Amino acid sequence: MNNGFIKIAAATPLVCVAEPQRNAAEVARMAAEADRRGVSLIVFPELCMTGYTCGDLLLQDRLLDEAERAVAALASATAGLGLVAVVGCPVRRGTSLYNCAVVLHGGKVAGIVPKQWLPNYGEFYEKRWFCTGYDVAGCEPLSFAGQETVFGNRLLFRTADVTFGVELCEDLWAPMPASTGLALGGAEVVANLSADNETLRKHAYLRSLLKVHSAQTLTAYVYASAGFGESTTDTVFAGKGLVCECGELVAESRRFQLEAAITYADIDIERVRSERRSNMTFGTAAGTARAGYVTIAIDAPSREPVVERRVNPLPFVPSADEADEVCGEAFEIQATALAKRLKQIGCRSVVIGVSGGLDSTLALLVCRKTFDKLGLPAEGITAVTMPGFGTTDRTYNNALALMRALGTTVREVSIKDACLGHFKDIGHDVTVHDTTYENAQARERTQILMDIANQTGGIVIGTGDLSELALGWATYNGDHMSMYGVNAGVTKTMVRAIVAHVASTASDKAVGAILMDIIDTPISPELLPGEGGNDVKQKTEDIVGPYELHDFFLYHILRHKSSPAKVLFLARLAFAGTYDEATIRRWLTTFIKRFFTQQFKRSCLPDGPKVDAVSLSPRGDWRMPSDVSSGAFISDLQQ
Repeated sequence: MNNGFIKIAAATPLVCVAEPQRNAAEVARMAAEADRRGVSLIVFPELCMTGYTCGDLLLQDRLLDEAERAVAALASATAGLGLVAVVGCPVRRGTSLYNCAVVLHGGKVAGIVPKQWLPNYGEFYEKRWFCTGYDVAGCEPLSFAGQETVFGNRLLFRTADVTFGVELCEDLWAPMPASTGLALGGAEVVANLSADNETLRKHAYLRSLLKVHSAQTLTAYVYASAGFGESTTDTVFAGKGLVCECGELVAESRRFQLEAAITYADIDIERVRSERRSNMTFGTAAGTARAGYVTIAIDAPSREPVVERRVNPLPFVPSADEADEVCGEAFEIQATALAKRLKQIGCRSVVIGVSGGLDSTLALLVCRKTFDKLGLPAEGITAVTMPGFGTTDRTYNNALALMRALGTTVREVSIKDACLGHFKDIGHDVTVHDTTYENAQARERTQILMDIANQTGGIVIGTGDLSELALGWATYNGDHMSMYGVNAGVTKTMVRAIVAHVASTASDKAVGAILMDIIDTPISPELLPGEGGNDVKQKTEDIVGPYELHDFFLYHILRHKSSPAKVLFLARLAFAGTYDEATIRRWLTTFIKRFFTQQFKRSCLPDGPKVDAVSLSPRGDWRMPSDVSSGAFISDLQQ
């Protein structure tokens, strides 16, 4: 298993109805093709050995005998493959017939799982032919395809890489899906063998169902449905292959193909396990539900496939088709949070420092939206620009233009003379542009904002974002401090996306133009003197690294608990062609070192709302000692 990934597949063979031997040959061919791709588990559709649409032929011993012989032939044909195959076949047990999934590996039938819930409505009449597997005991011996195997509805299968369970079509659609119990019993992957016909709008519902169910069960869910070759006397089967992982659709086939198709997916099993360890609700439920499940060990070797999965380089940023909805929701969360705080303390005034950069721009927009929600006049927002030694004309002019366009009270307080006096007081050479030189400016600005807040009876709104908190890129008791931090739950990449959303939806085109220019401005604290009015001497991303990388690291380390080595592996996939491995490794090392050493700043953060799945609030999501060592995490990158 390469970096926690296994390759799985959902296959739709070109079936021939009531021709089991031909179907077995087709399944064997596809299994061999998938094996060459490094697949560990391949799932075929429901009743694919006979065809789902055989009708009353399913009650003919001739067809059932042929199906059993076909499974024996398939087991023999796939004996030399490393993968596990799950195929659909009718299976006799005593005088009863069941719609089953047959699990094959190494020439053996590892186990047989009967369908528990039989649809018998609309176009489905399965109770005409099959008995329900719901009442079958957990595990019973059965002779099938010339082998002794086990038969039951509470079977789990374990290989060197993964534990999986099986259900069939309607088992998922039932009020109590079989896979819920399988997941709680220990299944990390659930295979669903289906013969799901097409009707209008049904597929969209199925996609939503699979995503939600895989999220609820914290599983990778593999869905393989019947396709071309099945009878179209009354229904059409489109050949669906879908794979979801913990609520995310990671692979999907093209429907209505006239040939066989295999849908491949690289599943992050480490992620599934991490999610389960972190989710105490799942852990508690699983602890009470494991009894009664029987685990069948399959001697399938561990595989190291070539990982071909696309990894999103911007995990916090929504896709284009959902940007308006997600960014609008984030903006509402921020504004609603501030509205509650202002109402709670009976405050009708806020003070905010506006630099003309991204973070203070978003914070100012949040203030204006909050005041609109509360029905307060925009003049209650005291927006203060505080030019210093490194302020450029571009940021200065944008700050003033935006403050005026939003109708706020505008104040300008230069910090130059105050800082020069302070340097003289503490005996600091003004030509030495060191940490003292920079941080004195940040603290002077904070002092000004706090004192103006006293003048106006308001509170100071913090502008620092989640990415800066992760890196500790803030001056302690400077921009680190405020009375409420509206951006504390928003990463730098998401700040940019929200500002772009506001710009694109702004009714005032002038405001939109200002915001777009701010988005295009290089990120800088502007604390060092430049060479000209628009020269940016101090670019943040040249010092601490690209924020798109740091946000990627933050997401995977905190959200998925990934090791540094795993994050490096994922980043190489996500940023292929953008950053080479040496660059990624350099900035990942920087991230880890800064994340550990700067915890003391996060330990005393002002209040601020959680917006996305990741938060660094010491009162909420993140608890870590300020003096913890990063040695073990750094060494993981050196192995």
